[in-house]
Amino acid sequence: MSTYVSLMKWTEQGIRSARDSVARVEQARQSIERSGGQLTTVLWTQGAYDLVAIHEWPDDESATAFLLGLAMQGNVRTETLRAYTAEEMGRILGKLPEVTRAT
Repeated sequence: MSTYVSLMKWTEQGIRSARDSVARVEQARQSIERSGGQLTTVLWTQGAYDLVAIHEWPDDESATAFLLGLAMQGNVRTETLRAYTAEEMGRILGKLPEVTRAT
């Protein structure tokens, strides 16, 4: 499964119903599981973003479909980052071509 980190900001609609935020996250968790993903962490934060979520998906298409559906609800806007474990990064680095120094 691929890991994603979503940085979320409440919209005007989302902040008006902030009291429902915990319940909305639980609904999202259930929806993610039904779609084949897993919501591993959600943190409510101070600063530029209101929430940070870490979630796992079997493929990019499933993650994107969920995030589009989430945005369509109108409570949050997301910026999502694909994240890599040390093992995954090791494989990526192993695929780097050898660079020859110019003399």
